[in-house]
Amino acid sequence: MSDTYREGAVAQAAPIIVTTGQDIAGHRIVEYLGIVRGIVVRSTSIGQGIVGAFKQLGGGNISEYVEVCEAARQEAYLLMMSHAQKIGANAVLGMRYDATEFVAGATEVLAYGTAVRLER
Repeated sequence: MSDTYREGAVAQAAPIIVTTGQDIAGHRIVEYLGIVRGIVVRSTSIGQGIVGAFKQLGGGNISEYVEVCEAARQEAYLLMMSHAQKIGANAVLGMRYDATEFVAGATEVLAYGTAVRLER
């Protein structure tokens, strides 16, 4: 697996600070803009599914599944960032991921947090 799963995360005009915390040192929250989210539903390709199924027999980390999970999280993250940017946020607090098997073989990944405007 490559380390490029976060490529594009900073491809925006004004950077948005994202944290799992509820505040950002040196900044003051001036406005709460609401919940922002990005939702993706992903499944493995036929090739990833076949190779992954064989690797399940032996146990251990299954890199084909990791690639699908990383891609889904990255896409959900970027969608959340886009949502935040559209509503004028310069930060997202309390960012979290959630994942649920949507149907057999397809997983929903949700990235969400609270969009805010900060000032120093």
